[in-house]
Amino acid sequence: MEGNLIIIGGAEDKTGDKKILKEVCNKLAKDRDILVIATIASEVPEELGNEYYKIFTQLGIKNVRILNIVDRKGAFAANSIKTIENASLIFFTGGDQLRITSLIGGTPLYSKIQELYENGCTFVGTSAGASIMSDTMIITGPNDESPKKCTLKMAPGLGFIKGVIIDQHFAQRGRIGRLLVGIAENPQSLGIGIDEDTAIIVKDNGQFVVMGSGAVYVIDGSDITYSNVSEQYPDDILSIFNVKVHVLKQGNRFNFTTKLPS
Repeated sequence: MEGNLIIIGGAEDKTGDKKILKEVCNKLAKDRDILVIATIASEVPEELGNEYYKIFTQLGIKNVRILNIVDRKGAFAANSIKTIENASLIFFTGGDQLRITSLIGGTPLYSKIQELYENGCTFVGTSAGASIMSDTMIITGPNDESPKKCTLKMAPGLGFIKGVIIDQHFAQRGRIGRLLVGIAENPQSLGIGIDEDTAIIVKDNGQFVVMGSGAVYVIDGSDITYSNVSEQYPDDILSIFNVKVHVLKQGNRFNFTTKLPS
């Protein structure tokens, strides 16, 4: 984990104390560091970009840029590369996570983003921007339902954090069922469900700490003894035994190596 990561479950406070967004700003030297707002996931990029621009400038960040990519041509454009040049922090907004990977994957912009991450740039993602942080991301699946055997669509993410599957708006949209399906299909990965106005701050020492008003749920499938997951009869209810779940609140930590909270 070369760069710092802040992964937000969406709907972070933008009008009150703005605790999570202030923590984002704390990663920067406000007078000289560059913050880039990447609105690639959004269908209304200008509106969303302007909203975050006002928030971050009001919080004291002097150098704020907006990266709007509406098609793959934009990810090849020299001005797009220039926008993120020398960025200290890139903030991915919400929207549709598949837009991000499908618009920039394999492009010069994608290569530059990977280079920045390897060189210590901080990456922040909220909602859809959270999902793309892992190497495997959930694209879609049913909310507020019992888990079913094969009703989840997944795709590769940007891979900043390995061996996890991240889901957002977690309790608010009843997504524990779909994350359980994700872990049944990929028991080698940890499932991390993040509530709204809640974030995990990933440290270089292989741990994360929880911040915000909600909870973070870690689903560990490494000791699963049985599951009926398969493509056959995909709408059947998922059966899964011996799966481990941790629920963490603000200030709690989790170690990726030991797979234990503290």
